[in-house]
Formats: sequence, structure tokens, C-alpha cells
Amino acid sequence: MPELSEAPEPASKRLEGLAVTDAVKTIRTHFLAHWIGIAVVILLIASSARHLLLRSTAFDLGIYDQVAYLLSRGMEPISSYLNFHHMGNHTAYSFYLMAIPYFIYPSVYWLFLVQAVCLAIGALPTWLLARQAGLAAGLASAMVAVYLLHPLIFNVNMFDFHPEVMALPVMLAAIWLARADRRGWFCLAIVFALGCKDALSITIAAMGFWLLVFEKRRFCGAVALISGVAWFLIATQWIIPTLSGSEAAALGRYAHLGGDSVLEVALNVFLKPQIVLGKMFSWESLEYLALLFVPFLWGLHPRYLTPLVSAMPVILLNILSESDLQRDLLHQYSLPVLPFLLVAVIDSLAHGKGMLRQRRWIILWALVMFIALAKYGRYHPEYTRTLDTWQASYEAMALIPRHEGTVITDNRYGAHLSQRRQISLLSLRNFRRDVAQADYVLINRRHPWGENDETTNRIFERLQQRPDFQLRYERDGVYLFTRLTRQKP
Repeated sequence: MPELSEAPEPASKRLEGLAVTDAVKTIRTHFLAHWIGIAVVILLIASSARHLLLRSTAFDLGIYDQVAYLLSRGMEPISSYLNFHHMGNHTAYSFYLMAIPYFIYPSVYWLFLVQAVCLAIGALPTWLLARQAGLAAGLASAMVAVYLLHPLIFNVNMFDFHPEVMALPVMLAAIWLARADRRGWFCLAIVFALGCKDALSITIAAMGFWLLVFEKRRFCGAVALISGVAWFLIATQWIIPTLSGSEAAALGRYAHLGGDSVLEVALNVFLKPQIVLGKMFSWESLEYLALLFVPFLWGLHPRYLTPLVSAMPVILLNILSESDLQRDLLHQYSLPVLPFLLVAVIDSLAHGKGMLRQRRWIILWALVMFIALAKYGRYHPEYTRTLDTWQASYEAMALIPRHEGTVITDNRYGAHLSQRRQISLLSLRNFRRDVAQADYVLINRRHPWGENDETTNRIFERLQQRPDFQLRYERDGVYLFTRLTRQKP
């Protein structure tokens, strides 16, 4: 097979491309649909298998499963895990759409399906951006492979569910829409993306600055900048404090910067440069930057890095955080960076730059990065080490009525039992309060959550001493206690 062209198509060639036969168009559409379809199937199977192996968690899968169930039944979306309204968590109003499939049939697998589709379908705007920039079909398909094989796509899919995955294809599409001057659709995309997580407002605002200053897209840039800043202030200064009773949940990760509010911490980023610089030039930060940029080093060029202006705020937030979870490719925190790295590489290739400009070498590099950084190896032994209690766990959970009763359990069982108004996690501090309302308490003493034997064993002992609970099920270290029939007052 001859090597595909490594240079962008000239304008005349692109005009010819507009007149290609319907057959060729069908073949290209066929190829993209097949790649996306295969990706959806792989991602859905991967996340579903993890869930079936009892490795998903109440934080965060159970939280969103409970909220979607409550919304679908017309109940107020107050998460009993968090003890406050859904909008007080991350102001993710776009997640309300999940009430529609849950209304048809409540199942956590809707979340896995939506996540798989959103992550996979980002390949479509990636293709459109590449073609819009003038890349030949071969290089555009290579960029699709780069997107689908990026470790973040697989790894984030394996970490429960997070609404910001819904924003990923929309943000890529928003860039395409801005460059195509599709103003109405661009505004709609921004509104949807802002409703996927409060922190995305910072990225949207930075994208607006990039579009305004570097892309000369005045209308789209102004819309993104103003709406991003406005929603950040509304979400962090009004909605979240009002509905949750406190500042944003992640504020504690920036306590070393000083300040008791989001705005004070943001201000201290500029007032305490020594702390910022110290974190930026630490080994852990350099390692994080390497993880971000190594998969794209082959295609980045210094002259075409301006799209990364949009990603700088979230990169800085991840670097400054006290949580190591924000500096890896396992969790969702770096997902907003991906669209702008892709655009930077596309712009570089469109101008004939980059170390690799042939499709086969680009795809090979993407495949090597996937093999090296994707966490498919977690299935064994990490995900299979609790199989000795797998059957007992499902038998015990089957004894708890669906959607009925109040449950206390651990983080892993919680992901399977969240479709009810009240469910809480095992906690010595809150046990007396929680058990007063509980109908069921499910415990795994052989494999306690976080290997916290002390908490699990002490709660087990307390339940044995309570006359209002009886042991209904026991096998392989799995215990289900149920409340005796409540006496009528």
C-alpha cells in the first residue's frame, strides 16, 4: 500500500475534495463510524466488566447513579452520600439529561454507555478539525487514531463516571464551530459544556481568550470568555455555597496557598509566586508534564502552541493541587487538556511541521503510548483479587429489595445499591446516626474497603450487640444484617 501524503492538501486539492464521489464519501463515513462504534463497544465492555467485578465505587459512580435515579422519579436530587443537592456538588446541570434514560429503565449501565459514547465520539470532531485545517485524509485518520488511543480515554472510562466526559466531544466541536463561524451552535456547545462541571468554566474562559486574541474570532471568543468567568463566579460564589453549605469541595487541596474561599486562593496564586514556582519546578510536576506532552511530542511545534493557552489554567490547577490524583493519566482531571493538545498538533501538521508526518508512524507512536500508559493491566491481579467473595456479595445484595429500604455499606457495594433515597457508607463517626434509620447493613470483612479492618470489624461487633438487627446472610466473610420489623408507634 503506498504511503499517504505527509503534507497538507493545497487549496485547489481541497476544492476537488469537495466534489469527490458519493462512494468515496460513504467509505470515509463508513471508516469513521466503524472506529467510533468499535471504541464504544470496547469502552462499554471495559467499564461494565470492572463494575461486575465489584471494583467500581460509590464515590463517584454511586453518587451519579443515585442522582439520575432520583431525577427520573421526580424526586429532589439530594445525594445521601454527600447530604446536599446535586447542583451543590459541581453545578452539573447538563447531567439532568440522564433522567431521560433512567425514566425508561433505571440502570447504572446507562452511565457507562453515555460515557463510552461521549469518549468515543470525540473522534468525529477530531476528524472534522483535521480536515478543516487542511490535512489530507490519511493524516486526519491518523489524528482520529491518536485521539482514540490516548491513554486518558481508556483510563478515565475505567474510573467510575464523571459528567465532564460529556463535555469532551462538545469542547472539540466548539473549536470546530468557532473556526467555521457557526455562532449559534457554538453558543449552545458552550452552555452545555459549562453544565458538565464547575471547573470547566475556567477552561472555557481561557479558550475564549485564545479564540479572541490568537484566532481573531471575536464573537466566539467573547462569548466563551464572558460566560466562563460569569459561570465560575455564579457557581463558586452562590450556587455551591448555598446548596452544599460550604465552599467548593476541592478547596482543601489548595490550603497551602492560604485563604478561606475560592477567590482568595485564586488571588494567592499571584500574591505567592514562590509557592507556585516551587510546585511548578518540582519533580512530581515535571513528571506530570511529561505524561501530558510525551504522547504528542512527535507533532508539537513551538510556533503552533497557542491552543495550549486554553489548557494552561487547568494544568496549573493540577500542578498546585495537594492531591496526586490530579497529576496522572488515570483520573478525569487532565481531560480538558486533551482537546487543545490535539488542536496544537493538527495546526502543526497543517503547516508541514512535526517530527512524524506519515500516518503509519503516527499511529504506531500512539499505539506505543497506549500500551505504556493505559491501565488495562489492572484487570489482573487488582480487579480479580476479591473474586473469592464475588458470589457471596451478589447473593447478599440480591436480598436487598431494589429501590427500597435504607442501606449502610462500603464504597464498592454502594455502587450497586445506590438507586434509593437513602444510602450511606460505613463510618464509625456517623454509625449511631445512620444505623437508627437503616434497614440493611452489608459488610465484607474479608476485603473491607481500603483494607480498613478496624472500622469494619468494630461496626460488625456493634451490629451483633444490637437487638433490633439480625444476621440474615453470612458467607465467605460477607455479612448482611437486616432490621427486625419496626414496631408501630
